[in-house]
Amino acid sequence: MASKVELVVEVKSPAEKLWTALRDSTELFPKIFPEQYKSIEIVEGDGKSAGTVRLLKYAEGVPLVTFAKEKVEVADDEKKVVSYSVVDGELVSFYTNFKVTVQVTPSTKDGADGGAVVNWTMNFDKASEQVPDPDVIKETADKTFHDLDEYLLKN
Repeated sequence: MASKVELVVEVKSPAEKLWTALRDSTELFPKIFPEQYKSIEIVEGDGKSAGTVRLLKYAEGVPLVTFAKEKVEVADDEKKVVSYSVVDGELVSFYTNFKVTVQVTPSTKDGADGGAVVNWTMNFDKASEQVPDPDVIKETADKTFHDLDEYLLKN
């Protein structure tokens, strides 16, 4: 049964700066989130466009997963949207389909310019009814966007 989880995060960083950081996550995330990522490697493709496959190795202590292989399905810099499916790793045994889409838009809250809104959507099919909802992944995504925002505001 297909399930969908959505998350909306407002950040202070400009949309363009946040988008660039997300697109550079292969190099950036292991540096600024060593408690989460041991490494992120490009296995196939250029690292940015659709068809790219990345291998994410998680740090010790990260719940549920030691690694994940993800394939970029959509990469649209103009619309600031990226979508990827998990194709290998522990998540594949829990979820027969696991896809995440991230879109960054400039914030127009209170008519103020600056800041961005991240729309994060996770679509998944549980392998069985015993598999829990991936709440920890949503919580991690939320924390990552806030921590990335903090990092970008200082750098």
